[in-house]
Amino acid sequence: MEMQLESEQLEDYLIESVEVDFSHSAVAALADELSRETDSEIAFVRKAFEYVRDHISHTWDIQSTRVTSSASGALLHREGICYAKSMLLCALLRSRDVPAGFCYQRLTLGDTPDTGYVIHALNGVYLQSLGRWVRLDARGNKPGIDAQFSLEEEQLAFPVRTHYEEIDYPTIYIHPYPSTVEVLKRAKNAKDMYLRQLPSAL
Repeated sequence: MEMQLESEQLEDYLIESVEVDFSHSAVAALADELSRETDSEIAFVRKAFEYVRDHISHTWDIQSTRVTSSASGALLHREGICYAKSMLLCALLRSRDVPAGFCYQRLTLGDTPDTGYVIHALNGVYLQSLGRWVRLDARGNKPGIDAQFSLEEEQLAFPVRTHYEEIDYPTIYIHPYPSTVEVLKRAKNAKDMYLRQLPSAL
């Protein structure tokens, strides 16, 4: 799929915000640690992606009720749904001047359309050494989900099934989409939020 940019200015994809709070001491410390362990831009991006994917639990997978709504919140509590995990990956990358943004898919909540639809978040990342954008999905793997760092062919958490009216949105956004931020701020219980409150379309 050909991606579309919300902005042609790469510096816009380096902005700090309330959600992408890369100056937070915990986020900055982790970025420093991951950077020291790698010797190239691509190696750092892979390391950051795999850290968020593997070390920050997806809230639904662990059946937690906690709602995290920022990069630092996801890191401090070591959990979040895809919205918060994408904020953390974005923050880690931006802290090291790697342009990153937010991408979205409209997926069925369960296996079929009768379960309803939800918006799923992932990241778009600009690799300056390659001169192109790639998409990475740090949702977290489990049986049936196998997202990987790949520069050849995307390997995301979920294939988009157009026959079920699922949608792969092409835009790489600078900031998390407003409705995804609002639901995190409003929700009190992550389980209830996941099942009943997530936006169903952009």
